[in-house]
Amino acid sequence: MKILLLEDDFTLSKEISTFFTSKGFECIPYYDGSLLLKKYFPYEYDLIVLDINVPGINGIEVCKGIRGSDKKTPIIMLTAFSEIEDKLSSFDSGADDYLVKPFHFDELYARVQSLLRRKDVPQVVENKIIINNLEILEDEMQVFRSGEEIKLTPKEFKLILILAHAKGKVLSKQFIAEKLWDYHIETNQNTIEVYINFLRKKIDKDHDTKLIRTKVGYGYYLSDQE
Repeated sequence: MKILLLEDDFTLSKEISTFFTSKGFECIPYYDGSLLLKKYFPYEYDLIVLDINVPGINGIEVCKGIRGSDKKTPIIMLTAFSEIEDKLSSFDSGADDYLVKPFHFDELYARVQSLLRRKDVPQVVENKIIINNLEILEDEMQVFRSGEEIKLTPKEFKLILILAHAKGKVLSKQFIAEKLWDYHIETNQNTIEVYINFLRKKIDKDHDTKLIRTKVGYGYYLSDQE
């Protein structure tokens, strides 16, 4: 399996590459974001690891560039910051996960394994979900309300799918966080509130019937009924 690595710290890049090689992966390192985008071919790698602060084009913009042609290859962002804004920027650019420096290689490996397992699980789903005047096209990754397309980030789209697949069942913040990131991180539950608010602004704000609902003390659900 092939991993693409963007890391401008030569020593750290070599250590990460050596670690992945010891685990049976082929690791292809880059040190400059601009050069990586010029060389990148969609779906050429099984997983991508991007440092944010690199020469040329930073990791956030590289992630956006990759997602323009490759929607499915898992991406992990490496960041030196732990503020929620940096995490949200990573997810909004299309990343599947983030890891704050300094980190243990075993933790990075666990994240990689988690994303690869999720990638390999066959997804047997209906293409279209309709709730009231909300229409979700899973294969096309598109959402419409009253026939008008709503632009969602990858994480927002995944969140609306999690709610939609629950078929009106109330989901706790912890459950949603584990589905979004495949493991528990304490700050994820606070992040869920942020994403729920993002979705409400995009999906419910201009409509009389609200679909994204809260059951106080329990969680969130998607329904056109109280």
